[in-house]
Amino acid sequence: MTFGEALRLLKEGKKVRRKNWNGKDMFLFLVPGSTFKVNRPPLLGIYPEGTEIQYHAHIDMKTAQGYIIPWLASQADILEEDWEEVPNNETGNLFD
Repeated sequence: MTFGEALRLLKEGKKVRRKNWNGKDMFLFLVPGSTFKVNRPPLLGIYPEGTEIQYHAHIDMKTAQGYIIPWLASQADILEEDWEEVPNNETGNLFD
């Protein structure tokens, strides 16, 4: 599938990956926006404690090492057509 189709699935709460990614168990998911009150660093060094901030929706990746990191599409990622949905039974307990 195309990146546009993968993005649509992300917006529906699904997880996606590229078939040709080298890392095992890697996938993307959408982190919805939220509102919360600042209570710890590093935001505590930017805003006073208790300040309500808006956290914008963004895409994160689960890496092969099990980390969750912010993800930014490369030109190759956007243009490739090897995207696929990740079945829920392949993501462990992380999001099920």
